[in-house]
Amino acid sequence: MKHKRDYTADNRLLYLCAIALPIGALSTCAAWALLKLIALFTNLFYFQRLSFDASPPATHTLGWIAALLPIAGGLIVGLMARYGSDKIRGHGIPEAIEAILFGKSRMSPKVALLKPVSSGIVIGSGGPFGAEGPIIMTGGSLGSLLAQFLHLTAAERKTLLVAGACAGMTAIFGTPLAAVLLAVELLLFELKPRSLLPVALACAVAGFLRPWLIEAGPLFPTQVAAPGAVALLSCLAAGLASGVLAAALTLALYRVEDWFHRLPLHWMWWPALGGIAVGLGGLLQPRALGVGYDVIGDLLHNHMLLSTALALLVVKALIWLVALGSGTSGGVLAPLLMMGAGLGLVLSPWLPGGSPGLWPLVCMAGVLGSVLGAPLTAIVFAFGLTHADQALLPLIATTAVAYGVNVLLMKRSIMTEKIARRGLHVHREYSVDPLERMHVDELMTPAPQALDAAMPAGEALALCRAADHAHRYYPVIAYKRLAGMVALRQLEQADPARACGDLLVQEGHADVFYLLPQMNARAAAGAMAKLSAARLPVVADRERMQLVGILSLSDLARASAAHAEEESVREKLLGG
Repeated sequence: MKHKRDYTADNRLLYLCAIALPIGALSTCAAWALLKLIALFTNLFYFQRLSFDASPPATHTLGWIAALLPIAGGLIVGLMARYGSDKIRGHGIPEAIEAILFGKSRMSPKVALLKPVSSGIVIGSGGPFGAEGPIIMTGGSLGSLLAQFLHLTAAERKTLLVAGACAGMTAIFGTPLAAVLLAVELLLFELKPRSLLPVALACAVAGFLRPWLIEAGPLFPTQVAAPGAVALLSCLAAGLASGVLAAALTLALYRVEDWFHRLPLHWMWWPALGGIAVGLGGLLQPRALGVGYDVIGDLLHNHMLLSTALALLVVKALIWLVALGSGTSGGVLAPLLMMGAGLGLVLSPWLPGGSPGLWPLVCMAGVLGSVLGAPLTAIVFAFGLTHADQALLPLIATTAVAYGVNVLLMKRSIMTEKIARRGLHVHREYSVDPLERMHVDELMTPAPQALDAAMPAGEALALCRAADHAHRYYPVIAYKRLAGMVALRQLEQADPARACGDLLVQEGHADVFYLLPQMNARAAAGAMAKLSAARLPVVADRERMQLVGILSLSDLARASAAHAEEESVREKLLGG
């Protein structure tokens, strides 16, 4: 048992952690640049001035002319996507997931440059989006590009891509723990020290640098009173409402996207068409335009009338659905925060047991966790944005219910539906692989039938056929060391007088492929798949090369038998 460890990490972990530190710093600088770009384009579009100071687009004095600005922004971004890179379309997170799972974590320099610029133009011209999706894509691109300059595996590139993405999110929102959880729930598709530690270090770097470049403290500092016992029922109701709203938003978004795909126009023009809806919505509710952090703050602090919040919620939802469905560039987190907080404010008069400011906060987390399919991220994210410690228990209850609604009602989340429409499926459940729980020495056949290298092929063939079961491959031993594997077909076709050891060299099989007893079954399965081998010999160690067993695909199948029984066999163990 001494050779078996809890983790598969090695010294490469230190190397990845060292690379993650500058990636965290680069992503923080990219986040700062993105915020400045949004401010610059907002000032250019709405106030006709060259300034990097943040100014809400709702304070413009352009009148009806402002309705044309989102159209212009959409047209520019459509051209950038058509003649630059179509990877800048969308809200960033599905594109990052696709690159991780199906693109070996390779992202292009074009995306790193064009994604923040296109998002700055869209949001600056009034697009109802946040900066988090673009910075996830931009930070991920920076991590991927740096990794591509180094001699790394695809799995290691994934770690650095996610480190850059989550460091960027940390810099935007100041929520490092939520960013790490986002990596675990949505981006990494594994929970290993190799990936978790570099991502955590990159987020920590971003968290320490953020006060120097952006600002310190929570984005929406909020205090709520401790909830009473009756608040549990209110949390259940808020969770149900949040889950239903999340499901409705997800379904509506892809209905809108389907509508755009039926248009007899090239997709380059779609963002401009989406800009028409944004411009009209901005005339009705100017505060629905742009990132809307100030609006989220007002909703959380109950600084808005109920009727105003309801109107704002409806307009924001409509223009966000149309704009995002058009394939423009922008993030989803900030709009979801606003719509969730608006829902909570609308429900607060009918939810007893907590202070009025509690319900916008918990519904904000509920909608976010349900739409993303990432409840832990949403809970910690809401807490990190507000530092409202008394709201932690209601946050857990509300988000859990909302997430449950999503799991039961929806086949996929808003993050994976887009990928599924491209013919790629993403499974979101994490569990211990049965192949990770067992090792080669537990599954192998000990003392297998072996052939001496000096044995003539005819004699070896007769020996193999005399056994109870004939196999396709047999290990060959020379001087008590494993020499290789010989195929039964080779024995049948060879000169009966030729030695088995000669067949290995003649057929180009002089290289010895083997497994070690301490390898877990997953690593063994990977080795067999790489070699297209149905059986591999097992040696005691690399030095002596002493044959101790053989592992076949049927042996690996036994590793999953216990797991299948746990999942399918129902038992009543107590009560007769």
